[in-house]
Amino acid sequence: MDKQVMGENARLMEDFEQRRKIAEQGGGSEKLRRLQEEGKLSARERIELLVDEGTFLELGALNGSDLSGGGSFGNGDGLIGGIAKVEGRPVVVQAGDKTVFAGTEGAVHLKKSKDLHHYAQKRGLPMFNLNEGGGLRMPDGMGSDGISDKLFPPEMLLNRRGIPQITAILGDSYGGPTWTAVSSDFVTQVKGSTMAVAGPRILEMATGQKISPEELGGWTVHAKNTGQADAFGNTEQECIEQMKAFFRFMPQNAHELPPIKETSDSPERLLKNVLDILPDRRNQVYDMHRILAEIVDDGEYFEYKAAYGEALLAAFAHMGGRAVGIIANQPKKYAGAAGPKECEKATDFICLCDSFHIPLIFLHDTPGFRVSMEAEKEKMPTKIMVWNQALAQSTVPKISVVIRKSIGAAYGNMCGPGMGADFVVAWPTAEINFTGPEVGVNVVYGRQLQQAEDPQKERQALLEGWAFDSSPYKAAGKHLLDDVIDPRDTRKFICRTLEFSCAANGGKSERRLANWPTGF
Repeated sequence: MDKQVMGENARLMEDFEQRRKIAEQGGGSEKLRRLQEEGKLSARERIELLVDEGTFLELGALNGSDLSGGGSFGNGDGLIGGIAKVEGRPVVVQAGDKTVFAGTEGAVHLKKSKDLHHYAQKRGLPMFNLNEGGGLRMPDGMGSDGISDKLFPPEMLLNRRGIPQITAILGDSYGGPTWTAVSSDFVTQVKGSTMAVAGPRILEMATGQKISPEELGGWTVHAKNTGQADAFGNTEQECIEQMKAFFRFMPQNAHELPPIKETSDSPERLLKNVLDILPDRRNQVYDMHRILAEIVDDGEYFEYKAAYGEALLAAFAHMGGRAVGIIANQPKKYAGAAGPKECEKATDFICLCDSFHIPLIFLHDTPGFRVSMEAEKEKMPTKIMVWNQALAQSTVPKISVVIRKSIGAAYGNMCGPGMGADFVVAWPTAEINFTGPEVGVNVVYGRQLQQAEDPQKERQALLEGWAFDSSPYKAAGKHLLDDVIDPRDTRKFICRTLEFSCAANGGKSERRLANWPTGF
């Protein structure tokens, strides 16, 4: 009797092991071989690259499609998922499996994804999505019954930035993988992939429009035109490294603070080279990246939407080990004047930082906003004020430094006086005014200059007077600025004031912006 029982147990174990072995092959060895020949990673290889070795616990490994009379087939139903650790921190991870039904979403696939998202939110675990796939599977979604229970899940729509959602587009992604990406806090896209609502074939059938995948949703479209991806990589490995880099600035969830990073870079360090970077001539171009590298810990920062709205820099960095978000004008592009894309970028970044308790630092050098007929058609006034509304509602500590120009309404958008900053200071090189001297003199004194005996001499005299009025000392004298500081003390000033601004509760915000749509 015992031998018979043991024999049955052995048979059951052999069956179990065989099922697991088959499941691990996804769509089969031939499809995996083809992926390898194309230089692409499988879903499980992507997960292995992301997570700490030996920490991935797969859930739903024996899932299969429930289509065709309830018979189970299609290993994992096109989705691999589970729990793991990334750099020692617990997370939830899922990866679309292109070898099974082209990574499309069937009923089981969708239920597994929904359960993974729900668990991540329930236990406050960051969610990593390694996306590739063709959206809702035709047979599963067809008919009034097929589509009725497969619409957008509350876990996606009501996240309220409760946990960081971090996504990579690692292959052509349509439908569901795209919805996940644009609902995430950070998206990286591998070059050569496509992210769109539907593929070129469906587009052609529906509208007759013929277009290549790259034109439809390639990386350049999202880098320059849509801003729907925040970073880009030449390889899958590079994109996964970008996910990890972003994660280092994020808390586990909305109830926690971002981790402190150990550094030997003293918060008291003087910026000995900063005055060599800033040109003597006020209209001369320089690269704000160099100022950033001088100020932040170890010269390291992680740029957000680098190719979108290039007249404004948004970057994560550390100051005295504390995670911060930096918004800085970029004089190399349009002299640092923001247009519609820069406004969207700033709003999105403020919402992200405020939702995850990341203090904001503003570095001003802008002649104002880019005004044009094209900008007006893109709702420039609305975008300026939406940026201001986000700024006004943000409650994380904010420190504002006027480096060179800060002119007109842009002075406010960059967190000037009265806009909620904990501290607003200026360098002696700052020029602050309603408008720049050239424009101001032309508008106010245009008729006088026309009638002057020596218009050039008269203009120069007026410009000198205007420049005096624009110096930071008048505002500082009336305590409209907190101080004028030595540029070399900028790092020390920011680190010290951050310490005090975060003293009461670590710098936690009230998260008033957590409900603003991601990718605004």
